[in-house]
Amino acid sequence: MPSPRTITLGDLRINRLGLGTNRLTDTPENRDFVRRTVEAGVDLIDTAHLYTRGASERAIGAALAPFPDKLVVATKGGYHPGGGRPEQLRAELEESFERLRTDTIVLYYLHRVDPEVPLEETLSVLREDHDAGRIRHVGLSEVSVDQVERARTVVPIAAVQNEYNLSERKYEDVVDFCETESVPFVPFYPLRGASRASLGEIASRYDSTPQQVALAWLLKRSPSITPIPGTLSFEHLKSNLAALDLELSDEDYARLNASSTS
Repeated sequence: MPSPRTITLGDLRINRLGLGTNRLTDTPENRDFVRRTVEAGVDLIDTAHLYTRGASERAIGAALAPFPDKLVVATKGGYHPGGGRPEQLRAELEESFERLRTDTIVLYYLHRVDPEVPLEETLSVLREDHDAGRIRHVGLSEVSVDQVERARTVVPIAAVQNEYNLSERKYEDVVDFCETESVPFVPFYPLRGASRASLGEIASRYDSTPQQVALAWLLKRSPSITPIPGTLSFEHLKSNLAALDLELSDEDYARLNASSTS
C-alpha cells in the first residue's frame, strides 16, 4: 500500500515532504527559489532564528509574505544555552516575526530544551502567544517522549522535530509515540546515510536516486514522518518531491532497516 502523501498538522492538511532552509541566504536568486518551491507544491518551509544569522527568515519573509493560507512557515528559537530563559526566547520570537513579515507564525518550535531552565517556564512564553493567536501551533525539537508529555501540560504540541535518518535511529520511541498521538514527526538531516552502498543498489532497481530511496524509507517508516530535506537547487527539490511517488517493497524496506542498525 502506498505511503500517504499528506498529513494533518493541527488544523491543516499538508504534503509530507517540505523544505529545510538552514543554508538559505537572502539573495534575489534564493527568494526566487523559495517562490518556485511553493509553486511546485511544497507547503511546509522550515527555518529558524539562527539559520544563516537570520538571513533565512528574511529571505522567506521577503519572498512570500503575506503567506498563503495553506502554507506552513515553521521557525524555531531558543537553541543556545540560556535561550530557554523567557526573556531571551521572547526577544528571538519578536525578531522572527519581524524578519518573516508576519503577525502570525503558523508553527513555532522550541529549538532545544535548555538544561538550565525548567521546560515549563520556557514554554510559558509560547503558551502566551499561542493563547493570543500569534502562534497557531507549537512544536519541540530534539526531545524525548517524556519531554513531549511534560510540554503538553503547558501548551498543545503539534509537531516534533528530531534528527532521524538511516544513520541515526535513537528516537524510534518518539517516532512511534508521534504516530500513536497523530503528531507529525519532522526528521531533520533526513538524507544522512544516503551514501551507503545498499541504497545505490536498491535505487538502481527503482530507476531512482539513493536520496529518493532514503526519503521513501522515511515515508514508509511511519505515516507521521514528514521529512524536510534542505537544498538550494530547484532541480534537487523536484527530485526530492519525486520520492512521494516511490513505494519501496517490504523486502527492500526490511533490508534498509537491517543495514541501518548494523
